[in-house]
Amino acid sequence: MDANEIMALKALDGNKGTDMSSYEHFMIAEKTSRRPSNAAITGVVLGGVGVLAGVAAWVSSSSYAHAKAQGNAALIAANQTNNSALMAYIANALATERQIREGETINLTQTLNDTQTGSQQGSIQSQIENSATAQAQATLMTQALLGNLSENAQKVQLYSAPQPCACPCSCGSNN
Repeated sequence: MDANEIMALKALDGNKGTDMSSYEHFMIAEKTSRRPSNAAITGVVLGGVGVLAGVAAWVSSSSYAHAKAQGNAALIAANQTNNSALMAYIANALATERQIREGETINLTQTLNDTQTGSQQGSIQSQIENSATAQAQATLMTQALLGNLSENAQKVQLYSAPQPCACPCSCGSNN
């Protein structure tokens, strides 16, 4: 029996009764219950969509992970290049500073009075005094030593929890 025949038999049933046997009534009810309902069809469609979405996520996750790994490798290589250049620059600045320091002339005249007071009279002739490049190198070295050139853009500040006031009788304490 197909759906049209079942519907025709049900139309005959109505409220007035039919001349069908109980077996025929049972068969019609049983065949009608086997037909898929709207909820079952919706469930199958949503399940299929879920399976397709899962497969798509599985396929794209491997390509995403591969792209992320390549991006991380490129970032690491760029950081290594930058660090190498900075280290070479700092080493060059130190070598230049040492050559200038070793090559400068120092003329000091010390007297007995200077020895007692701890002061010195004299002049220091140096190339560093008038060199903007040397000053920039000194600033760069200071920043490198203090950690201002680190890769962390977030400034970190030490925190100390507030302490109670230790002064006697000025903050409402009974000391």
